[in-house]
Amino acid sequence: MAHQTPGEPRNMRTSVKGPLMFSAFWGVVAFFAVLIFASGGSSRAPRFDLAFTGAGIAFIVTLVIAAMLSMSYKDNAEHLGKGSGVNLSSAKKPSHGFGGHGQKPGPVAPRPADDSNPDGGTA
Repeated sequence: MAHQTPGEPRNMRTSVKGPLMFSAFWGVVAFFAVLIFASGGSSRAPRFDLAFTGAGIAFIVTLVIAAMLSMSYKDNAEHLGKGSGVNLSSAKKPSHGFGGHGQKPGPVAPRPADDSNPDGGTA
């Protein structure tokens, strides 16, 4: 739910003005782009019918996309930024990569003389 109080103006994310201005901007851009490029040159008459159609399509598509994106917006939970989990806090990382999963590094086992078997066992 949006955090709003009665009588106070809404912020840009919960307001209707943001997506409408965004869609209107792209509608105007599409209008002029189609008006220029659909005419086929300066010697021909401008195609206002195609320009209005392109502007309407651009307005509606961007308005629907902006509305879906604003409806799907959700704040992250507070515990996600606290460093809980595996190596999410940089202060607790081990200095070498031997420990894994935030454990202290232990002694390194010696490698076997025969390197033909990659897992270190005998064939």
